[in-house]
Parts: sequence; C-alpha cells; structure tokens
Amino acid sequence: MSTRQAACSCGQLALVAEGEPVRISICHCLACQRRTGSVFGVQARFPVARVTVEGHSREYVRTADGGNRIHSHFCPQCGATVYLFLDSEPELIGVPVGVFADPEFPAPPASIYEVHKHHWVPLPEQIEHLP
Repeated sequence: MSTRQAACSCGQLALVAEGEPVRISICHCLACQRRTGSVFGVQARFPVARVTVEGHSREYVRTADGGNRIHSHFCPQCGATVYLFLDSEPELIGVPVGVFADPEFPAPPASIYEVHKHHWVPLPEQIEHLP
C-alpha cells in the first residue's frame, strides 16, 4: 500500500495518507479560489481511518455554494490549509494536493463548479465535468 506525506509550509502540521485517494477533483468555486489564492483548488479525498495527522491546526468553517459545511484545518504558524472535512462526507478527509508537494501525484479525473472557471484555464480533454 502506498504512503503519501503532506505538510504545511513550515512543517508544523503534517499528515500521512495510506493507499490511493477515493476521489481527486479540481474545484473552481470562488471559496476554493480564495482559500488557495489561485484560480482553483485541487483536493484528494481519503478515508479518515487511513490518515494520521500530526501537529496543531486552527479550523475555519464555511458554508459551500450547495449548502454543505466545510471545516478547513490550517497551520496557525504559516497559514497553509492541510486538510478539510465536509459535513456531507464525515468518513472522508480532503487534502489539498499541493501539500503533498509531489509532481507524480495522480491527475484529477473530475472538475467541478466550472461556472466559476477562469476562461483561460485549460483542462485535459478526458476530464469529467461535474456540476
């Protein structure tokens, strides 16, 4: 079983995820754009039982466009978001792909909230477009 390590910018908040993610997606919603400071967010979701978190986090809770509450956990020192929980999927933990700092991480097969996608952002032809 593969093991992936992720960490914030300063290394104080880290996690280890075992196995392959159950979902990887690109999200173009405005909240993900604001959270990442980029034009989209990319996250991988893993079963909670396969993820071990070390370090201290602060939590920010927001309500998504669809009404779901999202609990983002970020490092209180450097501010990087390292993991998140969705009220609608309590058995999964979402991890921003960038905190793995692994260029070999699998590509996301799905793209969501494309109504907010920047027109100049190209996506792979084979990607699934979800509402």
